[in-house]
Formats: sequence, C-alpha cells, structure tokens
Amino acid sequence: MINKRLLIKNLLAHNDESSFYDKKRQIDLGNKEGKAKFLKHICALSNSNPKNNSYMVIGVEDETNEIRGVDFFDDSKLQNLVNAYLTHAPLIMYENVAFPHLEEGKVVGLVTIRPNGKITSLRKNIWKYWGGSIFLRDGSISMPKDFDIVIEDVNSEIVQAIENKAKNNIELTLDGVIDFINHRHNDLDSHYKVFKELFVVCWAGITKRVKDKTYYSRVDIELINEQVRLFYSALDEVSISYTNDVFTIIEYVHLGLNDQFKYYPLEEVTITFKENGYYNIDSQLIFEPPRFNKKTLHHIYNSNNALVEKLKNKTSLSASEKKDLQHLPATYLICYLNDFSEAKKKLLESKPYLKQMGENVYQSFKESVRILRKVKYN
Repeated sequence: MINKRLLIKNLLAHNDESSFYDKKRQIDLGNKEGKAKFLKHICALSNSNPKNNSYMVIGVEDETNEIRGVDFFDDSKLQNLVNAYLTHAPLIMYENVAFPHLEEGKVVGLVTIRPNGKITSLRKNIWKYWGGSIFLRDGSISMPKDFDIVIEDVNSEIVQAIENKAKNNIELTLDGVIDFINHRHNDLDSHYKVFKELFVVCWAGITKRVKDKTYYSRVDIELINEQVRLFYSALDEVSISYTNDVFTIIEYVHLGLNDQFKYYPLEEVTITFKENGYYNIDSQLIFEPPRFNKKTLHHIYNSNNALVEKLKNKTSLSASEKKDLQHLPATYLICYLNDFSEAKKKLLESKPYLKQMGENVYQSFKESVRILRKVKYN
C-alpha cells in the first residue's frame, strides 16, 4: 500500500518534471482551455509510459517545488471527461493528499495515470488542439507528434523504485491517526474504523442528531494508510454508515429560496474494502433538483444579473443586497437547474467579482460550481 504523501515527496525529490510526472500550480477545468491543457498532459504521460504509472502533482510551485496546495477537489467523474475526449483513454484517479503544514481545506492533488498499452490520442477537437492529435513527453514538456511513433518503456524501473520508497508502515499509520484526532480535529467529534485489519478510516465533524440519524457538518474524512482525503467540506452535511466491509458517505446540499431551505441528497460514495489489500470507490449521483415557481425565479435571476452589474461597476451595495450576494451563487445554480440555460454562464462570469467580496461569498461560489460539475459529468 502506497502512502501518497511520501510518493509526492519522492516524485518532487527525484528531479525536475520528467517523462513520467508533471507538476502544476493549479489546473482549471472550468473552461475549454484548461480542459484541453489537462487532456494534453494526460495523453502525453500515458503515451510516454506504456508499462508504468505516471503522475501529475497539483499544488506545487513550478520553479521552487514549494508545496502550496489547492482546494479539495472531489470530482469522481473526471474519468468521464477523459473518456469523452481521448481515444484509448488511460485509467486516471484524482486524489486529495493531506499535508500537515497546509492551511485548513488545502491539499495536494495527485493524478495517477494508468496506461492501457495503446497509443492515446484526442478523439475530437478541443480549444486549439485537433482531433486525432497525439502527444508525447519531451523531457518536461508535452509535445504534439505528427508522425508514426514507437512507444518505448524507459521508466518502469525508476517509477517502481519511487513507489517502493513510498510504501506505508505501522508508524506512519499510527502517527496519522493520532495527528488526525488529537491535533487537526481536537475541537470536533472524531472517530476511526479499521477495515480488514489493514485499512484505517478517520472522520471528524460537528454532529447533529435528527430522529435516529446522525449528520456531520465541517466534515473531514481520510484514509489514513494513504494520507488521502476521501471527503472534505466546510459547508455541506453528510451522513456516514459502515459495515465490516463497506464505508458509505451520503452528501447533502443546502438549497432554497427566500430563507426557506432544505437539504437535498447529492451523491452517495461507497468504499468497499477487500481481503486482498485493495479497495474500490464507487460514486452515484442521487440528486433530484428542486423545482420552483418560474415567475419567482425570473425575478431572482434578473436581480442577480443587476447585482453582478453593480459589482462590475463598483457600485456600493445596500445591506439587503449584501445579504442577497451571499446567496447569489446558489440561486444562479437553482435557476440553471430549472432550465434557465444562461444562468450557468452568468454564474461563471461572476467569479472575479465574487472573489473580491470575501471568503464566505467566494466559498459559496465554489460550492455551486462543484455541484454544477458533478451534474454535468453525470
């Protein structure tokens, strides 16, 4: 079992970027350019490493190797994006890896690319890259190749050595559990569960009992053996259940209008632990978008547009407008889910202005965009 925090450290210490790993300060999958660049690197890394894993580390300064971290990214449907745009797509997995020195909510993203032994190419046009394009790593750069290529296996031994150095041990596991419960979340209700005498899952949050069910807010869930965060949210609530073999998380989102809100189930994530030292993570979107009166939504949609215009023009806001601003991302989301097709575009265009209005408003924006992304990929 690989400790992903150690793996990242070993990758960064190995050398600069190479044909089997890439590092990024951040990635942006909210626009065509960001998606195209991400797909280009996935394609190049897969083609350059036909018989071993390759990696992309996200949240690291390019020149200094300083680990800065990025926001928790829980898009379990990223494979769908890769499958849609790449022929002979590799298997990819995005994991959120905890580092003790990062501020709360920040992690390092680790993308693992597992090739299928075939040449990967773009299936269709995206941004400035043409369908049919093939990319390879040339040192630290992903380059297009317009001629027949021969895939050579030159990195297997190096990657195997790096992965072996990152193997987990009892000391790292115990230190991880103690750090999670006694230091990182000593102000929250914390728990741990051991599965198959091997896997340790820790979770923490503020608990709330409703009838016979327990819900958690300010939730952090981590697979300690691999230093991988399975779930993190400062806003949403989740329910947690488990058996001897399975750990299940159901995430809820808080949506509504005019101070009348309720929780809607969004996604169910099931982690199944096996006797052979492996585990599977399956996710299922269970979201049923709430429906609201179209006349009311038209009024809210137009009010949101007017509010964004005020932000663009740097016009001062009244107390009631500042309150509406806090709910603006969620109400744009509700409009989009109720067939206001332009609401998504309006929401994304509001990003730079909402970012200037403080962390609470911007956090609301990020949560709404995350829900949009999940709905889209499903």
